[in-house]
Amino acid sequence: MIKVDRLIKKIVTEPKPVLKDISFQMEPGEMIGLIGGSGSGKSLLLSCLALRQKWDGGRFLIDGEDVLKAGGRRRIRREWAYLEQNPELNRNRTALKNVLVGQSSQTPLWRMITGMVRSDDYMGAMDTIEHLGLLDKAKRKTGELSGGEKQRIAIARALVHGAKVILADEPVMGLDPKSAEHVLQTLRSLCEEERLTVIAVIPLELAEKYCTRILGLAGGEIAVDVTGRRLTHGEKSRL
Repeated sequence: MIKVDRLIKKIVTEPKPVLKDISFQMEPGEMIGLIGGSGSGKSLLLSCLALRQKWDGGRFLIDGEDVLKAGGRRRIRREWAYLEQNPELNRNRTALKNVLVGQSSQTPLWRMITGMVRSDDYMGAMDTIEHLGLLDKAKRKTGELSGGEKQRIAIARALVHGAKVILADEPVMGLDPKSAEHVLQTLRSLCEEERLTVIAVIPLELAEKYCTRILGLAGGEIAVDVTGRRLTHGEKSRL
């Protein structure tokens, strides 16, 4: 179980905290849609969860361990993946090589230098790529792939390198509707089949359709926390 307990985040240009006493829990298999207006703190919250931003207050517990303390941060680097709107992929490498090499924090130095992989790693990566419906794209350079295909390759990379939690910051921004739905269907299926935990900044209408739970931010606080469904007019008015 993952527990965020009274997270506070300040920035120099603002007199008051941008995130104020944020508290919630996440369970394995949940797909959480993070919604809210511009400036509500959605991306900042994801960045704090990925420990890309320093916390100014609060506790961050995973199975009872406070990962903000010494040693706990390694668990985040090892088991959590951060997906950006435009995935950091090497466009001149094949989709398969991007999946195998992964992120620098997850990949042995010898593999990054030589590009060599074990046969078991190769087969595992191919199995994951096939599971995400991209087997025919595995040997193509990522520069030739569509935006939705690149997002799914980034998801495959996270899974191959052991991610149990995916933080996705606007993963469908700029995609056509069909590609956007394919990416979100992929994430939802992984939550159901692999017990992956996902928290994603996505538009309200997509959160209502694909997420098992919706968190709404307003003024740096959680204004809505409900199971995945259409929000009422009253709930929307709080955002």
